[in-house]
Amino acid sequence: MKLAQFKTGSGLRLGIVQGDELFPLTYSGDFHAWLVAGRPLAASNSSLPLNSVNLAAPVNRPGKIIAIGLNYADHAAEGNIENPKEPLIFAKFPSSINGPGNDITWTAQITKKVDFEAELAVIIGEKSVNCAPDIAMTKVFGYTCGNDVSARDLQFGDKQWIRGKSLDSFCPIGPWIVTSDEIKDPQTLSICSRLNGQIMQQSNTANMIFPVAKLVSYLSRHFTLEPGDIIMTGTPSGVGVFREPPIFMQNGDTIEIEIAGIGTLKNRCRVLS
Repeated sequence: MKLAQFKTGSGLRLGIVQGDELFPLTYSGDFHAWLVAGRPLAASNSSLPLNSVNLAAPVNRPGKIIAIGLNYADHAAEGNIENPKEPLIFAKFPSSINGPGNDITWTAQITKKVDFEAELAVIIGEKSVNCAPDIAMTKVFGYTCGNDVSARDLQFGDKQWIRGKSLDSFCPIGPWIVTSDEIKDPQTLSICSRLNGQIMQQSNTANMIFPVAKLVSYLSRHFTLEPGDIIMTGTPSGVGVFREPPIFMQNGDTIEIEIAGIGTLKNRCRVLS
């Protein structure tokens, strides 16, 4: 199932995407409220053309956004960094959440080095505490595309990553969630980013150092994972900061994240005055 969240005059609603159509759920709340209500799946018999719907971030109120650094060996290598022995964890503030089609925004007074990172985003569906690896995947609701947008001057200048990773609009996700029953193995998905149509990153989730099951288990041993939490699973090589010369996103640029079996997340960049 592809579960999308969309904007209406009365707030956010959920719908099931089938081809070029969206079937609104009869439940009238947003994703978080829907999880709490027990995930009622009754849908309208009438559909809306998908291209007529204003999609929102499929998770609009995550309790936590947990990000994993250096989870692809080629990305660690391009930065001349050793592969981590355990998952490298950092956070993005929930206020950084952004949706498909929305602008990624920043001011030149704060940052001039805004970079892209294509990532598989994991959406937690059940509370998980000290979860064993062999049952970790039962805690996953589904998957979506994510872009771990990063202000590199802040990230490296601060010597820790939260500010450079958490500016408003710096965590686009979408365009929808594909439920875990449709993605049997999340370690088999091709993933790429395109900047203004040019491929910048191209890899496969098989190249993760720590696969999804390991991440869910590991994280749940340190803090409770709750429904609606997001795990950003790391990015492959090809990010702008490590290119020669470096490439950073500019006003008017379009950045796309595509993951096989999920879809394409597309955003424009806008520098605020």
